[in-house]
Amino acid sequence: MQVNNNGTVEVWGGLECTINRVGDNYFDQLEYSGHYERMSDLDLIASLGVKMLRYPVIWEKHQMKKGEQIDWTRTERYLNHLKNLGVTPIAGLVHHGSGPEYVNFYDGSFEEGLAVYAKTVAEKFPWLEFYTPVNEPLTTARFCGLYGHWFPHKKSDYDFFKVLLSECKATVMAMKAIREVNPRAKLIQTDDLGKCHSTPLLAYQAEFENERRWLSYELLAGKLTPDKYMWRYMVGVGIDVSELSYFLDNNYAPDICGFNYYLTSERYLDEDTAKYPECYHGGNGNHTYADVHTAIVKLEHETGAYNLIKEAWERLQLPLAITECHLYSPREEQMRWFNDMWNTANRLKNEGVDIRAITAWALFGLHGWNKLCTQPFGEYEPGVFNLNSGVPRPTAMVAYLQALTRDQNYAHPVLETEGWWKLDVHKIHIGKQRPTTRIRKKTPACQPLIIIGKSGTLGVALSRIATDRNIHHKLLSREDLDITKRSGIEAVVAELNPWAIINAAGYVKVDEAENQLKDCLRANSEGPSNLAAICEKNNIKLLSFSSDLVFDGKKLSPYTESDAVSPLNNYGKSKVQAEKKILELNPNALIVRTSSFFGPWDEYNFATRTLKDLAENKRVRAASDVFISPTYLPDLAHECLNILLDDEYGIFHLTNYGAVSWAEFAFKIAEKAGYDRNLIEPVPFKKIGWKVLMPNYSALGSEKGIRLPSFEDALQRYVEALDDRYLIPRIAG
Repeated sequence: MQVNNNGTVEVWGGLECTINRVGDNYFDQLEYSGHYERMSDLDLIASLGVKMLRYPVIWEKHQMKKGEQIDWTRTERYLNHLKNLGVTPIAGLVHHGSGPEYVNFYDGSFEEGLAVYAKTVAEKFPWLEFYTPVNEPLTTARFCGLYGHWFPHKKSDYDFFKVLLSECKATVMAMKAIREVNPRAKLIQTDDLGKCHSTPLLAYQAEFENERRWLSYELLAGKLTPDKYMWRYMVGVGIDVSELSYFLDNNYAPDICGFNYYLTSERYLDEDTAKYPECYHGGNGNHTYADVHTAIVKLEHETGAYNLIKEAWERLQLPLAITECHLYSPREEQMRWFNDMWNTANRLKNEGVDIRAITAWALFGLHGWNKLCTQPFGEYEPGVFNLNSGVPRPTAMVAYLQALTRDQNYAHPVLETEGWWKLDVHKIHIGKQRPTTRIRKKTPACQPLIIIGKSGTLGVALSRIATDRNIHHKLLSREDLDITKRSGIEAVVAELNPWAIINAAGYVKVDEAENQLKDCLRANSEGPSNLAAICEKNNIKLLSFSSDLVFDGKKLSPYTESDAVSPLNNYGKSKVQAEKKILELNPNALIVRTSSFFGPWDEYNFATRTLKDLAENKRVRAASDVFISPTYLPDLAHECLNILLDDEYGIFHLTNYGAVSWAEFAFKIAEKAGYDRNLIEPVPFKKIGWKVLMPNYSALGSEKGIRLPSFEDALQRYVEALDDRYLIPRIAG
């Protein structure tokens, strides 16, 4: 599918800048991301071509203590740099926060304090024109007043409405104060674009939540009147009429209503709780039910952003924008999600809906939303730029966004296949990131990815993951494609027209390579060199694999990509030769060094052989003096596909972090699977029976910002993924 920006909706950008309070602790997303110390982030943002940026000027960051003098130094430098770059900020003043420690939602101090701060911002930066005084007031009120996740940790309808009214009143007072300084200032109000669906029994609850979702916009616009259901409901739970009447006399309709739409924005309520894990169970006092997102249930009626945005337009009749567009998923799914939303926005605009923009959200990712920001840091979700190394690394989203903002066509085969949320779901694991079994609606006609290595562990794993991610590919055997013959490669390339080739084939018998050097070099060096030359000639992306055995083990700390190679055996020498030749012939090629992989899909890796022996009550001998980085095949395959899509080049190290000896590896396997550690016998490597020289230490680390999950985490998932034949209940204690 080609994407073409014909000057329709704009592309904006945004930084995840939440500063939320849990107890007495404030959790700052930009502190976790390191943005405060990297003004160069702004140059990266400008390189995308976005002209509008949701940017934080957060109250809690600047004035935590009442009356303290604000230090504007960093913020002034950053905002002025944005202005010089031609990027217009949308200043956010409170982002999922409850204000500094000296205010609260119940006595007017939050509203009054934000108004004073807002005027201070406007006076300091009179050129700022666009503001979001309070981000997502309805969502924040739910988390603060209804669910108890964030301060003040209340759990009642009354508290929910008190928080919401305080935030909306603060928005009105803040805009009034700002416009005293800058009459041209505009309000861009954001909230979640959600909707609730349900079984017939729970229709009353869904209807209530669907009416409640408009409250922040209707309060600000003065459209919540005494004849409305929610007005009567709020009065019924104890809200004073004067608090509601305030908005009729002081309405500040948003100049743009910004909606944030996620896969979890639409919910489904089902009284049949047995179908869902307990973590999704809840209720309203009348009925107990499960509350799950609609992407994992099959509904008879149509759902999705198109319908919800149209509903918003018909109800509010105010200009709209998508102010957050983000999906925590592998790279191609992020691209598909944004692409779907981009096409949806333009379709609506063409149909007469006044929709102005779509926002690439969380440009530098976000932290801890898997636990709703209730703990510091938390799991990192990459955005348009990946911060795993602490230094922003461009992902495939960068080229995509640059094409949109420059009115250029953008085409990539992964956009020809559908995101998982559009596929027929036959088997789901609710609570996991993505379903594990999907059925394609049709065989795609787009360019394939070629994976070479049909009979090998790595090739099979890559194919399984590519299938799961709906990446159209061809898995080829040596009979299908002999990479030692250039004419054969050229014929396959001409026939299949791939956009990329992954070479997962090769000579893998490390011990036998000492006596079969010619065969080893032919498979591991000459064949990949042929691929490199032909891929360079045809502008095809190439990924090939190397090994930790290119090192001699003298370093005794994880080897990184820039460390000098010095192989001890013929296998390692063949890989060094391959690396050199590939990059000489094709500088844009990608080489992944990895180590000692294990996975649930074959019988030949160390972990599975160890479990099999333990299941038969056999002793397992493992080297205690050779240290490696065990690598979980699903993690390796996922990240290989990610960096291939990111168009990375050169040498990358990909292993699960954590160095262990083979004996320690075996001990961990026994523990995780519930076997007796005493069945493991640690021995020196020389007693294992290998004849080849091996490095005593070949653990890998990366200086390029790629970090797979820990070895411990991977091993736990490996054990969970196995069938029951090798597993027994854990030993007591």
